[in-house]
Amino acid sequence: MNERMFIAGRFHLLAVTRPRRKRVANGVVVSVLLVMATLGSLPAEAQELEPRAYRPLPVGIGFVVLSYAYSTGNVVADATAPIQDLELDAHAPALGYLRTFGLFGRSASLSLGMAYYFMAGSAVVGGDLVSDARSGAGDLRTRIAVNLIGGPALSPPEFAQRPPGRSLGVGLVVTAPTGQYNNTRVINFGTNRWAFKPEVVYSSVRGPWIFDFALGVWFFTANTDFLGQTRTQKPIASFQAHLSYNFPNRMWLALDANYYRGGQSSIDGVDNVDLQKNSRLGVTFSMPLGARHSLKLAAHTGAYTSLGSDFDVFQVAYQYRW
Repeated sequence: MNERMFIAGRFHLLAVTRPRRKRVANGVVVSVLLVMATLGSLPAEAQELEPRAYRPLPVGIGFVVLSYAYSTGNVVADATAPIQDLELDAHAPALGYLRTFGLFGRSASLSLGMAYYFMAGSAVVGGDLVSDARSGAGDLRTRIAVNLIGGPALSPPEFAQRPPGRSLGVGLVVTAPTGQYNNTRVINFGTNRWAFKPEVVYSSVRGPWIFDFALGVWFFTANTDFLGQTRTQKPIASFQAHLSYNFPNRMWLALDANYYRGGQSSIDGVDNVDLQKNSRLGVTFSMPLGARHSLKLAAHTGAYTSLGSDFDVFQVAYQYRW
């Protein structure tokens, strides 16, 4: 595709306009908001790695997450794009919020997140080395989720008495075109389009081990103002798998993997060479900082990349619960 994002993640950050001849330049839901908040403005959401995102939670509680993500590498996946040898370093502080509630007797949640990006990078465009440094706000991202099996709506005291087990959840993620966008640039902070992902997640607890599997499909509306043209993109199917371990002191560690396929784009009906068939591997660690506070660290990298999207991501998030 002609514009990519930072992960699991890609960054709509390098603002290339035309070639220039100058050398330039208890933390169950932390995972829900960390990835959601830092990736909320980006179009290749299939790269997400979210362990424990749909585990049941007690109703009537809220979470605020402050997170920071750093990514470095090549994020452009269109073999025909005018950008070559792209290298980006991006910093993305983000704010996320999640609230749990009961929905038809089931545990449900609503989350919101938005990131602000600081980027510096270089690329070869039209045979010239160009570089740039910019900042801007990304798109707003929301998600509503409900547990259909294994997640009744319980108060915190009731939830504490219920032994963990299997659960099946469904959700809908929506990315709104609220981020900074310039129609003269190939790559932007915002996407100038809507994106929707219905998904289903199965989770199973076996002693200290938790197994998570998620399947979803991203659908995109058209960007009708891409360099004065209309850019469309086909759906992207994604699969995630997570294996995590609970330590006695409420810390947990997860191994994460995903695979996503699809997303071929076109400009005014002309197809680009950007079919995605990629996968990523990562690790996530969460530790409590008291009864209401927790800290989460995460990292992931490209395991198999058919086109572009060869970058590394490091994330840290602080969560407060009330």
